[in-house]
Amino acid sequence: MRLFAISDLHTDFPENRAWVENLSCYDYRQDVIVIAGDISDSLQQLEDTLTHFCKRFAEVFYVPGNHDLWVERGSVEHSLQKWQHIHEIAKNLGVITDSAVIGGVELVPLLSWYDYSFGEPCENLLRAWMDYSRCCWPAHLSNSSKICHYFLAQNVQIAPSSLKRITFSHFLPRIDIMPHFIPVKHRLVYPVLGSWELDEQVRSLRSSIHIYGHSHVNRDLVKGGVRYVNNALGYPAESWLSRQLKCIVDDMNTVG
Repeated sequence: MRLFAISDLHTDFPENRAWVENLSCYDYRQDVIVIAGDISDSLQQLEDTLTHFCKRFAEVFYVPGNHDLWVERGSVEHSLQKWQHIHEIAKNLGVITDSAVIGGVELVPLLSWYDYSFGEPCENLLRAWMDYSRCCWPAHLSNSSKICHYFLAQNVQIAPSSLKRITFSHFLPRIDIMPHFIPVKHRLVYPVLGSWELDEQVRSLRSSIHIYGHSHVNRDLVKGGVRYVNNALGYPAESWLSRQLKCIVDDMNTVG
């Protein structure tokens, strides 16, 4: 049983929908896929995409991204209610959104957001970042830090175990997994990429591998004994992305 990963599917784009639909219906029947967020802000499109993966993989794991929680479409009251709807869709399809043991490995989804621990946002970012206008939050979640802490608090406190663990989130758990070659002008978005507190949870769980998304910069590197992996499908115009499924583990019974 192999473990694959993908994130940032953005199946609102016809090219990305076609990519999902063209995945083999036979090659992955014994395998596991982790989808690390950002499928679509349309509930129908999100459900259709998850359905395609369920037809192809033995087990599908999913954690929401920021685009999935936009509320511009539909009639949901706020982004937390949107997550409740998404969670119900996933449950009905058999998509796993909680921790589960597969082949001797515990896969643990970690909800998160950004808390500006990677830097303070500039005025241009505050004006341009779409989450500020397309997400809607209850009054008690009045800023990004409170939103982040709310989601982090939802992550299950898991008891010590002899099982190997693989964690996954949409957001980045640390900013130093971004490569040095990123131009300074593009580092404008760093404050909204994730949270250092998320990495504290990764390490408290003694995760050996952490899968993430959001940055649209694919990476596979080790920091402090943890392997961090990002494999985004991304937007059709992002020609630097491989646009392939990535096999993270060849055999779930041999995770180191």
